[in-house]
Amino acid sequence: MLDRDAGRPTSAAGRGLAAGDGTTTLITDLPYGPEAAEVARSAVTLALRGTETDVLADARLIGSELATNAFVSGSPPLVLCVDRRSLTGGGLEIEITVTDGGCCRPAPASPTAPDEQAESGRGLVIVDALADAWSLTTGTHGSRAWCRLTHRPCFSSVGA
Repeated sequence: MLDRDAGRPTSAAGRGLAAGDGTTTLITDLPYGPEAAEVARSAVTLALRGTETDVLADARLIGSELATNAFVSGSPPLVLCVDRRSLTGGGLEIEITVTDGGCCRPAPASPTAPDEQAESGRGLVIVDALADAWSLTTGTHGSRAWCRLTHRPCFSSVGA
């Protein structure tokens, strides 16, 4: 298990888009195949519509990497959950979770960058670089990758 944060992620049950108390949750099944990454990017875009471009780009990349990792290392079914919470005083907290049916390999002790010539293996390194907190738990009956992005708008004051 990898865990950069002691906090526990939360998610809503069911499928679809739910809203309440400043929180919006999107839960969707992902195809078990290479197209899981594109479906995850589209779902993250839907869940985070109206979000600043740079935050959306990071969230889309993370969703894509977690979905790809689940397809390559896990088994069906793949499920994506995107939670979007408005923060008091402005800002946004985003949690992205991808679960799968499980795998035989244990989670790596820490993400390590592959050799420069490698064509894959950078997913968790990317998640580690972009997310404020994340964790990966693997098991034969289910695996779960989760991350949190927190965005607080920068306010500048112009003085005279």
